[in-house]
Amino acid sequence: MVEQITAMLGLLGVLSLLCQWIGWKLRLPAILPLLLCGLIIGPGFGFLKPDEIFGDLLFPIISLGVAVILFEGALTLNFKEIKDHGRMVTNLVSIGTLITWACIGVATHLLLGFSWEMAMLFGALVVVTGPTVIVPMLRSIKPKSELASILRWEGIVIDPIGALLAVLVFEYIAVVADPTAHVLHALGYMLGVGLGVGAASGFFVGYILRNNLLPHYLKNTAVLTIMLGVFVASNLAQEESGLLTVTVMGIFLANMRDVDISDIIEFKETLTVLLISALFILLAARLDSDALLSLGWEGIAVLGVVMFIARPLSVWCCGMRTSLSRADKWFLSWMAPRGIVAAAVSSLFAIKLESLGVEGAGLIVPLVFLIIIGTVVIQSLTAGPWARFLEVNAGKAQGLLIFGAASFSRELAKVLKSKNVTVTLADNNWDNIRLARMDNLPVYFGNPTSEHAANFLDMKGIGRLLVISPYRQLNPLVSFHYQDLFGSNKVYGLTHNEEASARHRLSESYQKSLCLFGESVTYAKLASLMAKGALIKSTNITENFSFKDFRERYGECAMPLIYLEEGKVKIFTASDSELNSGIELISLLPVESQELAKAQDEKIEKERTLVAEQATLANEDSELNGPEESKIISKEM
Repeated sequence: MVEQITAMLGLLGVLSLLCQWIGWKLRLPAILPLLLCGLIIGPGFGFLKPDEIFGDLLFPIISLGVAVILFEGALTLNFKEIKDHGRMVTNLVSIGTLITWACIGVATHLLLGFSWEMAMLFGALVVVTGPTVIVPMLRSIKPKSELASILRWEGIVIDPIGALLAVLVFEYIAVVADPTAHVLHALGYMLGVGLGVGAASGFFVGYILRNNLLPHYLKNTAVLTIMLGVFVASNLAQEESGLLTVTVMGIFLANMRDVDISDIIEFKETLTVLLISALFILLAARLDSDALLSLGWEGIAVLGVVMFIARPLSVWCCGMRTSLSRADKWFLSWMAPRGIVAAAVSSLFAIKLESLGVEGAGLIVPLVFLIIIGTVVIQSLTAGPWARFLEVNAGKAQGLLIFGAASFSRELAKVLKSKNVTVTLADNNWDNIRLARMDNLPVYFGNPTSEHAANFLDMKGIGRLLVISPYRQLNPLVSFHYQDLFGSNKVYGLTHNEEASARHRLSESYQKSLCLFGESVTYAKLASLMAKGALIKSTNITENFSFKDFRERYGECAMPLIYLEEGKVKIFTASDSELNSGIELISLLPVESQELAKAQDEKIEKERTLVAEQATLANEDSELNGPEESKIISKEM
């Protein structure tokens, strides 16, 4: 039995990785291949039977997994950030959540005959969308930047809010189902333990992080261990209070001042990807196909309420007094796929409620999976045509993501911003980010390939990457990551200008991208020129002032960088030699170019002065000699 459990855990890890890769390769939400995999090896062929294989270990495995998922989601709920993303996001995660919850709860009670408690629990479980399903769909649909931002932030923020709502409803049902408990006393004690222990433990962990009481290499492990310990201790103090405790703990920690949790979030995200994937396969394998079919047309009707009544009503109510058009609201009304969090939390609740003998608990999981399957599959297939019909697709993204925020990148970004070009600087160096913020430039502090960046890096209007950083080991990873996202012809890097041995030579596809600004332009060269006083300047190339004239004025050492042509942003690369007229050229002018241009200006100014002096002398001579003499002089001339 031990060998069988070990083999199944290993198999779940391999299948999880494979499904995530398939989702990434096909640009689909990973939930689809995960769901299909679980159904095939579970109800399909009966190869994986979680209840038989894991037995009494199944509930602890799911409990600890859900605790990590809820804690990681709660860490992203910063109340200050909600207001920063507009009224529509704030409305959707507050008023919209209540409207969706009420609509789904009432429909479930009326159509399927669920008790009010179970109906409201189901409604709370499926109010969440989640970034794991929204982000892949947005990448393939590419709606307008404003709509993409609304949907992305709604998915991020509503995850912990919906989970907290579902936990509170579950706690109430668990207390009411226990005939030995006094409802108000038990519920009050449960809320007291959950809220009190969660806030205290959040403050405790925040105090440790703020005062650097742990070495850096222990921080992530310590936070995870403390969280799991608090979860178990809370459950021992008051049964079923652990999930509420870790959710409150994460929210409290996310909103503490002067506590940097970015590394912890990144670590938890890496862990959560594997954990969620394995859990979802496990939960899909437990799905009872007979129970799913027993939902019948009533279950389909609930799905219809979720998609055609609850979501549109929520969007249109929340969209009042906003700048969104009718087309924008109709698009948002069709985009609300449910994710893995709903499946994981519902499965855990169902196991516990079934043990308490709560009527209807066995139908919660099949109904949740029906909503997940319906929303993800239907909306994934139809959202693209729907966006095109409504004409809410974004145009060709002209904005630039610049990896590296040193002096050259900041000056380039300032010029681009003045030309209304969308630009964002990303860097791991806090000093560079701080200086960019002082210049009022959009920035992202951290690794732009991380899961955190996938959720928080604002990519609206951005379609190309410029790698202008000194991080020789990280640059290829960033390039390959965004080649998959933008395409290989949309990622540019600076050449190294070094001959590496065969064993250290980088791939040919990466070498081809190292053409930014010319064959011999390296990061060291740009940094050196900026340190010596080089300037980045914009010049109009016209028929009267051609690119040849530009070269004559500034010399061959002037470095073309980017040019704007008919509203399009084009990057100057090693393959470019001549530029047409009718463009606006942004170039780097070394000190030599500035001096050459200054010398030419001084020469022209001297010539103008000389001509003006000669004209003045001629006028003076004319006045002194009189008109008759000037006529004679003019005849003689």
